[in-house]
Amino acid sequence: MDRYITPDVIKVKTLDDYLLEVTFATKEIKIFDMKNLINNIEFYKRLKNKDYFKKVKPYNETVIWENGEDVCPEELYYKSKTIRK
Repeated sequence: MDRYITPDVIKVKTLDDYLLEVTFATKEIKIFDMKNLINNIEFYKRLKNKDYFKKVKPYNETVIWENGEDVCPEELYYKSKTIRK
C-alpha cells in the first residue's frame, strides 16, 4: 500500500467563507475549503459558528479545533489550492 507523505502544518489562518490558509513546513501556502465538510458531515457542525471556526490550530500534519474536529492530513494537503510554493 502506498502512503502519502504530508508535511507538518506550521501556521493556519481562517479566511472568509470557511476557508483555511495553511502554511506547511515545506513553505507552501495553500487554501483549503471547509464548506463541504461543514455542510455535509455532522462531526463538523460546530464549525458553522464562525467564532469557534476561528479557533483552529496547527497540529502536526493537520489542523485541529478544541473539541477534536480535524481534517485528514492527506485531504488537507492534496485537496488544497496552492497559492505559493
